Amino acid sequence: MTPIDPADAVPDGLLEAFRAYERALMTDDIDAMDSLFAAGPETLRGDRGGLLVGHEAIAAFRRGRGGAPARTLGDLHVQVVDADTALIMVVTLAASGGRGLQTQLWRRIDGTWQVTAAQVGPPPQTFDPTVWRVVGDPLVAGAESGPLAGEGIAVKDVFAVAGHQVGAGVPAYLAGSPLAETSAAAVGLLLAAGASVRGIARTDQFAYSIAGTNEHYGAPVNPVVTGAVPGGSTSGSATAVSLGAAKIGLGTDTAGSIRVPASYQGLWGLRTTHGSVPTDGLLALAPDFDTVGLLTRDSELLRRAAAVLVPSATAGCGGLVMDPAVIARASADVAAAVAAAVDGLGTRNTVDLGDLEKAYEAFRVHQAFQAWQVHGEWITSHPGALKGAAAGRFEIAAAVTVEQDAAARQVLAGARSRWDEALGDGVLVLPSAASAPPLLTDPPEAVDRVRAATLTLTCVAGITGRPAVSVPGLTVEGGPVGLCLVGPRGSDLALLDRAAALAATRP
Repeated sequence: MTPIDPADAVPDGLLEAFRAYERALMTDDIDAMDSLFAAGPETLRGDRGGLLVGHEAIAAFRRGRGGAPARTLGDLHVQVVDADTALIMVVTLAASGGRGLQTQLWRRIDGTWQVTAAQVGPPPQTFDPTVWRVVGDPLVAGAESGPLAGEGIAVKDVFAVAGHQVGAGVPAYLAGSPLAETSAAAVGLLLAAGASVRGIARTDQFAYSIAGTNEHYGAPVNPVVTGAVPGGSTSGSATAVSLGAAKIGLGTDTAGSIRVPASYQGLWGLRTTHGSVPTDGLLALAPDFDTVGLLTRDSELLRRAAAVLVPSATAGCGGLVMDPAVIARASADVAAAVAAAVDGLGTRNTVDLGDLEKAYEAFRVHQAFQAWQVHGEWITSHPGALKGAAAGRFEIAAAVTVEQDAAARQVLAGARSRWDEALGDGVLVLPSAASAPPLLTDPPEAVDRVRAATLTLTCVAGITGRPAVSVPGLTVEGGPVGLCLVGPRGSDLALLDRAAALAATRP
């Protein structure tokens, strides 16, 4: 570190405070870093992940980060504003390579130098391993012409892509996975329509999550809400679309893995009618619920891509329906936002879906049972391969008995029959998720509560096999919330048309 300014031009104690912060950063001394950032709600910290406002938000980010990458310092420049204010800009040299730039505004507060604003510019990153497993330019080229010509796809790492492995978010599984000879059916349809595969995107471990965090690879950034989970398990594809690195995200939705990241990142998301898109070349989680889905930034592209995957989805949609008790299962702010949006959508009927909690519990049991049937043998033979929450879910899944699953399937059949009768050809309106996106630093028990509440909402489409569209546009204090429309089976395209029309007319 070589200060450019003459020593007598730098206020007393400033460089010592700066060096103390750098030592704390490299040793992950959270308390020391917190003490060197000004207290209060106006302190700022920005990086490529977004802007954090207030000392509390910055401190929470540090606690959840798990340490900063190793680095040394290059040239340092100081611009003195006055005796108690100075700007420091320093070149950072990452141990892994590359040059970054850090800017800090320091103020002397009650005799102590503290940072009041900081901008962290790490070395340029040409490949983000939390978002992508492998990328290309393109990775696989599509047909020269077609309705999706020129569009790039981020493919969730559960679909086979010719010449590549399926990793499913688990390093040990990737290590033993063979190269795919042909692409999955859904990938092939999009390629034939002119789209190209931009890359294979990260997913949660075996896609058994709706958070989007992966203990092996980290969590893709949520570009809309700084420090929040991206939503999973189609997390990498969602973030790639949100960042503009791909135009189309190809994923799956078993229990909400398209709708939740769409809600958390303000995207359009479609869960197709169960069984309408061939699942050849798709690594299953729970086949009775697994469904191919799409994510985009706008409704027009989503409609074009959906027409490629489900051209035979010709059923129509009836009027809008809602169940106030279902909407009330979301957090109070989300329920209020959705209720206000529904009030502006015109005439709708009210339905009673009954005991949603019982249906969700049956959904959870049958999903777990099937997940263990699909992956249990591999997991048993690879102890320690899974980490964190996913490992815990599979441990629970291993304990589900045949008798418990049979009872759950009976409950599911009853719920499906009742809901089909109640909904008919109507379009059910409900939240895409029970809350704004949780923060990565939220306590696990709080995240679990949000997860359970969200799955109680998303299981309606899962149990009935109906298509569902997450429409962006609602916002609560913590971030975006999707408005979900669930239509009759086979109404995917008509449902998208209805969703686009509603979005265009909604205040």
